[in-house]
Amino acid sequence: MLKRLLDIVIALALLPFALPVSLIAMALLFAETGVNPIFTQTRVGRHRRPFTILKLRTMAPHTADMATHEVEAGRITRIGRIVRRIKFDELPQIINVLAGHMSFVGPRPCLPVQHQLIAERDRLGIYELRPGITGPAQLAGIDMSEPHRLAHADKVYLGKWSAMRDLSILVRTLLGRGSGDAVLFEEPRS
Repeated sequence: MLKRLLDIVIALALLPFALPVSLIAMALLFAETGVNPIFTQTRVGRHRRPFTILKLRTMAPHTADMATHEVEAGRITRIGRIVRRIKFDELPQIINVLAGHMSFVGPRPCLPVQHQLIAERDRLGIYELRPGITGPAQLAGIDMSEPHRLAHADKVYLGKWSAMRDLSILVRTLLGRGSGDAVLFEEPRS
């Protein structure tokens, strides 16, 4: 309950910053692509229940619906690359946190087609947790292209919850630590 309360307090505190920043980013992304700047996708949530994640659209229109590590880096738009690098594409997920689908800190939610990761997380009891916007795996640079390693990093987080640990993970994420988005570090293919 304390973790949920902390999520709500942080979400409400961030809204005055997140809303105008999201609106500016949305305007820039729309100007670049001409399509809805809000991206929605089904992800696997707590107790393996599907939910719709909200993000800012950073990839070109009509990019295939697949895990980021499977998409060519060249599909990321010019503005989208900047928005992703500074993690502003995650700002709409504050709504997911307020709705109770996500937490600020926890295992990143995967796609329903990522069967190997789902099976590994299921085996380790990870789905007892709400998925997070960030987590220890992202700080360690582990993305979803390494399902076994990712699930084991999630398992470490599953232990006894601590508000200080969550706040530390959030602060380190905000300071740009970690590189859990491997597609950003690939060279675009010609």
